[in-house]
Amino acid sequence: MEIRPAVADDAEGIEDMVSRRVQWLEERRVGVSLRAAAAMAEQAGDETPNWVLLDDGEIAGCTTTYTESPAWAFTEEERDIPAVFLASTWTVPNDRRLGWVLARWALGHAARTGHQEVRRGTFAPELVRYYTRVQGWTVLREVDRRGKVCTFLTRAAEVRPDLDSLLSGRITRA
Repeated sequence: MEIRPAVADDAEGIEDMVSRRVQWLEERRVGVSLRAAAAMAEQAGDETPNWVLLDDGEIAGCTTTYTESPAWAFTEEERDIPAVFLASTWTVPNDRRLGWVLARWALGHAARTGHQEVRRGTFAPELVRYYTRVQGWTVLREVDRRGKVCTFLTRAAEVRPDLDSLLSGRITRA
């Protein structure tokens, strides 16, 4: 596996991968707009800090890592803490926990780039349970956003040697 910045040539692979995840979610009655696939594909190679996870050369996941946290969700004091905001993480549906691979990579990426925390948000209660129980995230707060509750979570940034070995040293340092 390898993680690297997304480039314009990744757009089709990202759109296909996200479309498969959206279909998988719909089969489980989790409503997600198929527009998400096109939106993620459009970010490939533009100024958006989008990364792809490659598995045997195929796009198996993607995520976006902003260095600013949303003002509508975090206090000014919290936004003053150097943090990476992990947004729009998508992976091909399988049982390999690729989302956790991307999250662990984000923890190390944040630490290597001088950030103290990694933050994320979700509207899905199922993901809140998974992130806290399995991945070790801490709930920071819930915020009402356009009539839906978004839960924001945080973890300390940390280098993950276990992930570096999984990626066989093919991790892009930025």
